Amino acid sequence: MPTPLWSACAGLALAAAIAMPALADGLKDEIAPTGKLRVAIAISPAGGAFWSTKTESGYAGVPVDLGKEMAAQVGVPVEFVVHQNSGQITDAAAKGTWDVTFLPKDPERESKMMFGPIYEVADATYIVRPGSDITSFAALDQPATKVAAVNNTTTMRGAIAHLKSAKVTGYQTYDEIFELLKSGGVDAFALSRDQLNKMAQKIPGTRVLDETFKKTVTAVAVPLDHPQALAFVTKFMTEATTNGTLRKAYDNNGLKDSPIRTE
Repeated sequence: MPTPLWSACAGLALAAAIAMPALADGLKDEIAPTGKLRVAIAISPAGGAFWSTKTESGYAGVPVDLGKEMAAQVGVPVEFVVHQNSGQITDAAAKGTWDVTFLPKDPERESKMMFGPIYEVADATYIVRPGSDITSFAALDQPATKVAAVNNTTTMRGAIAHLKSAKVTGYQTYDEIFELLKSGGVDAFALSRDQLNKMAQKIPGTRVLDETFKKTVTAVAVPLDHPQALAFVTKFMTEATTNGTLRKAYDNNGLKDSPIRTE
């Protein structure tokens, strides 16, 4: 005959067995309400820790690799929701069009989505057009200087705060600014140093300035009022940083020489 203690333990085990699927189902309902994990990404030719690239077979990038692994853990297919920049991802946060993203974090965005762990810290600076004699921030910050930035991004807001005299104009795509810089339509472009170093290799005569005006931090994020989703992505990114998943994503996307920088 079962003892009272055995009966109590059996009852707890049964309750746990019933509760675990319910918790999993609740997470799926919150993080993948359409039956897919919709990962918002932004596209540029350079790629990187935040930007992804278009390929013949789909998309590539650190967010792409992380999104695939995250979807596998949730147990649903992945779907990539493509945007031209992080500002567009931010604007879509309340529209229910994506479930998780990886993008630069700032106070304005914290009012529109919930952030998990930071996985990248980047130095923001400027690249100057071919033939420019600008070599410092002081020389750049002049009334006649035209500075481009990707519209509605943390870097654009940082450049506007940093520059007191130069005019900062936002553009929708990396490609558009690339062509303007190449043709001399703008004097400089504000972005992370690693992205600008790649751009400099493609546009002879450009120069990436040595100084840094902002530290940009990139983190995983979910829409507001998604506490279970936030707990899951926080656990996922914490483990990805220590178990090699994040390092593998960097290595697979041309960032073998880039250290993983967290706060």
